[in-house]
Amino acid sequence: MSMRLRAITLLLIILGSTAAAVTPAVAEAEKTVSFASAEDSYVSQAGPGKTHHTVTWLSVCTTPCDGAAASERGAFVRFDVKDVPANAVNVTMTLDVQSVRTTDTTLEVRPVKGEWTADTLTFDNRPALGEVITTHKGLTAGGTVKLDVSSAFTGSGTYDFALTSPSGAHGVLHSSRATSGQGPKLTIGYDTEAATPAPGGPLPFAMPSTATLRASERKVFAHYFTPYPISLNNRAGADDYYTKHYLTPTGESNKHIAYGGLLRDRPIPRGVLSGDWQLADMKQEIETAVEAGLDGFTVDVLSLTSAHWDRLNTLIKAADAVDPGFKIVLMPDMTSLKTDAATLAAAMAKLATAKSVYRLPDRRLVISPFKAEGQSAAWWTNFMKIMKDTHGITVAFVPVFLNFPSNAAAFAPISYGFSNWGNRSPAGQSGIASNIAKAHELKKIWMQPVSVQDERPNQGIYDEANNTENLRVTWEKSISGGADWIQLTTWNDFSEGTQFAPSVHNGGAYMDISSYYLTWWKTGKAPAITRDTLYLTHRTQFAAARPTSGTQTKFMLPRSGTNTPRDTVEVLSFLTRAATVKASIGGVEKTYAGQAGLQAKTFPLAYGANKASVGAVTVTSPWQVKKDFTVQDLQYHAVSSGRK
Repeated sequence: MSMRLRAITLLLIILGSTAAAVTPAVAEAEKTVSFASAEDSYVSQAGPGKTHHTVTWLSVCTTPCDGAAASERGAFVRFDVKDVPANAVNVTMTLDVQSVRTTDTTLEVRPVKGEWTADTLTFDNRPALGEVITTHKGLTAGGTVKLDVSSAFTGSGTYDFALTSPSGAHGVLHSSRATSGQGPKLTIGYDTEAATPAPGGPLPFAMPSTATLRASERKVFAHYFTPYPISLNNRAGADDYYTKHYLTPTGESNKHIAYGGLLRDRPIPRGVLSGDWQLADMKQEIETAVEAGLDGFTVDVLSLTSAHWDRLNTLIKAADAVDPGFKIVLMPDMTSLKTDAATLAAAMAKLATAKSVYRLPDRRLVISPFKAEGQSAAWWTNFMKIMKDTHGITVAFVPVFLNFPSNAAAFAPISYGFSNWGNRSPAGQSGIASNIAKAHELKKIWMQPVSVQDERPNQGIYDEANNTENLRVTWEKSISGGADWIQLTTWNDFSEGTQFAPSVHNGGAYMDISSYYLTWWKTGKAPAITRDTLYLTHRTQFAAARPTSGTQTKFMLPRSGTNTPRDTVEVLSFLTRAATVKASIGGVEKTYAGQAGLQAKTFPLAYGANKASVGAVTVTSPWQVKKDFTVQDLQYHAVSSGRK
């Protein structure tokens, strides 16, 4: 067996061992805690500078209210939630409000995104609001309305809600200062679950349950690219299309010979499957993503016909079958779709009938086109009008721009949120905070791209990612900047070398690191490290080196503006306590003082093998750093001590 096939077999064993390691949790009896509002008040457009923090009622009304124009009213309420344990599962959270009178008011509950205090809150300084969590129609005098806000639960902490109304009469509710009746109350019900034992999986922390992660308003999607599913022709790895045609310079009749082959990495190979193997592969990808904590895929819609359209439909079918709670976000690719608005609308409406295709709680369909500026804001306005008038679908538009600053103003009136495709190097991440702030200033959500690296042999360019630094920086700036959604760019675009999905050269390491950060982001605190874990990343050749043999004539150069290329081995450690870490870099032994928590330590790249250890935990890279090679490859390879 060749060295390459041995490595592939090793990674198959690494990935295959994780599924059986999970120990079922034991649930305890259901518990309930309730909280009266800590602060509440309302705002009135009719008195835009007036506060209402001393009155015994809360007003909710659309404009015109009580026959007066410019008279919108909305209520704000805050709860300080405590003593909900970190291992709470099956969480329900209910907001109770009691009506003063009978009206046909429709109530909407929204999360509050900005700062406020009851004694200073006015219509003019009211904070921005998030998407609708739940609605209720009709109020009865003395009756209590129970509003399900479970999707907003993130654990103990402060919860700010706004009560607004899109229709109906003026609704009046008891405030916390009411002399009769009940003020706002928040009730949380939950079970408790034993944490997954730390040695039972590949992660350095105890992963929360899927239900707990999905209860967060913050969403994490991964960009799915239909050209590169797990298998292209249902052959064994040594004989499949990836090996024969994409990884080989002479593949596809020498089409890729100048740049040494189309790809440098690939999905984990598998054996031949019987039955509907394409559906089975898609189910496997969804199961992998769910286990990693993802909320869904943003799927690049490259075509409305052909194999790409078929794979998109198969992916949706797989999500419906495996877990309809795993959402598919429709992302028309405006670099490849050359169609009119009516045709695109008809295709999107057809897909939107599936349970797993993502809609907001208010049933708006999320459409998030890649390179949205490929068509004008007027073109997209017409598209959304067709969706509404012809297909009865209201769109929540979240354009992904290649140039956000140049397009934000024009697209703001028609957009629910914004995103950009982003950069793949630490040097390009300085604008994350300002992009998020700009979106929030325009009262839009922001979907932040988080990435590993980028290398494109056929285009002759690559980004310097500095081992895992780019991945960590994009996550950390997303957390500190207050991003609303995340898009991992990408799940499986192997032609750009940006894959998070388990692959031959990363084995699932980048996905595992992201699981740590997404848990941090969704729960509001960095997960406690419960298991010493090491991640080792390095290239297999020096950045400036060229093949010593072979047929490659076109080489990758650093993208303009990227970090200066560097040649390093990185040990990324997650340690339960401070300890001495040992590393062997090209056969030369090193030691350093490992810190408790997360720490990155780099060493100069050297020819030979690399490994690291802390106590009994060891990680050994199966990838040798070589002086002689036939194809330029500037991606970082990764391996985890947790996946054995």
